[in-house]
Amino acid sequence: MVGRSMELRSETPASGASSNAGVVPGRLARFVRSQSPLHWLLSLIVLVVAIELIRSVSTNENFEWGVVGDYLFSHSILMGLLRTLELTVIAEFVGYVLGALLAIMRLSGAPLAVAASWFYVWFFRGTPLLVQLIFWYNLGALYRHISLNIPFGPALFSADANSVITPFTAAILGLGLNSAAYMAEIFRSGIQSIHHGQSEAALALGMSRKQMLRHVIMPQAMRVIIPPASNELIGMLKYSALVSVLAYQDLLYSAQIIYNRTYQTIPLLIVVSIWYIVVTTVLTIGQSYVERHFSRGIRQSRQRRSVSRGAGTSTDRPAAPATAAPIT
Repeated sequence: MVGRSMELRSETPASGASSNAGVVPGRLARFVRSQSPLHWLLSLIVLVVAIELIRSVSTNENFEWGVVGDYLFSHSILMGLLRTLELTVIAEFVGYVLGALLAIMRLSGAPLAVAASWFYVWFFRGTPLLVQLIFWYNLGALYRHISLNIPFGPALFSADANSVITPFTAAILGLGLNSAAYMAEIFRSGIQSIHHGQSEAALALGMSRKQMLRHVIMPQAMRVIIPPASNELIGMLKYSALVSVLAYQDLLYSAQIIYNRTYQTIPLLIVVSIWYIVVTTVLTIGQSYVERHFSRGIRQSRQRRSVSRGAGTSTDRPAAPATAAPIT
């Protein structure tokens, strides 16, 4: 008996190993059977196109990959990249702050504030961004001097419009004010996505409207706001290339200066594209971390629900108390 039990114990791991070894081929076979012929045909087409595209790009001498490597880390390109990042951060900051203010005005219920916010969003979303950039750059044609006055009082600030509206200033105004219109709608939709019971409960606890917005509404609304706001930031990075028409030396304009001199247009455009892809990838990774941070409460609540649901199906659950029989 002892020998037989030892023999059975020694055979058990071997049988388990053989069953585990058959798991992967079994799953692979089920996956192969689940794919229809159309799926295999589409996969084959995509694979053939990808291989042909890689072969064409790598063997075509007109791409001049050596020139791409020479200019990828050149001083003028890196300085243009730095100006692009600076422009993106400042313009998007203006868009975030002004957009939040416009959203609060839209939700305030005050007729004049609601009308002003609606008109701003309607106007800046209705006109092309390139037109706005050129308009701000030529603001000096409308106003020779820009001044800030106290009503019926002295001027606090006055300067020549051409000295104030530089290409950088026009780019900040055009990009920032245009982004604010879209961010206002993003903030408004995020705030309105929270159930009204949350605000009612906060007011019932004695919170002011400012405390309610800061501690109750916005932490929950950020889960809805972060994805489109991050997309707006990434879009701002690419929209900043439009400022090249204002002769502002961003990444694209720096490359244009070089290929206008060397006539190596395609390699310089590839350099610009590589840097835009790199920065976009970094922003996308940062977006995923921010989204994970603001969704911590949702993940924890889902885990608690799953644990409680599993505990509810356990056989160790206490029995319901017996009810007393009616007295007759």
